[in-house]
Amino acid sequence: MGLSVIEHVEHPFAKGNLTSDGVQWSVEKTTSTDGYETVEEVKVNPPALGAIIEFEFGLTCAVKSSSTLESVLFKWQGRNSGGSWVDLHSEVTYSPDASTYKEYTYSGRFKPVTDFNKTPFDIRLQIKSGSAGGENALGKTKNSSYVKVIYSAS
Repeated sequence: MGLSVIEHVEHPFAKGNLTSDGVQWSVEKTTSTDGYETVEEVKVNPPALGAIIEFEFGLTCAVKSSSTLESVLFKWQGRNSGGSWVDLHSEVTYSPDASTYKEYTYSGRFKPVTDFNKTPFDIRLQIKSGSAGGENALGKTKNSSYVKVIYSAS
């Protein structure tokens, strides 16, 4: 008997009232400090279907600055439930004059690593202003974002 591959997909972000165009956004988050702050964090608790081969992501956010002179930084992170956060990609900078929303989608397959290799797990979007002092970063997540867990089962 050969190896079976099982996939589990969820769309855990930006749930709320239905819209006429099908596009839903999370509540807008405005930062209040100079450090990274969480826009939205979700727990994904798929059924245990075997050993995790990899995760697949299609994560979309929109970010902007409260100033025409400031940049916004963001990153998506994952972790085993209650564990240490792991960056899913390197930090991204939306350059100065980031005063209008810009959408970013980060997607691809991600191999399990220490601190992010089992279920349940948490996923979050972090944002911050590009420099200290007075400006705010704003962000939101999109309902089309998805998480897929790919398992091997024998």
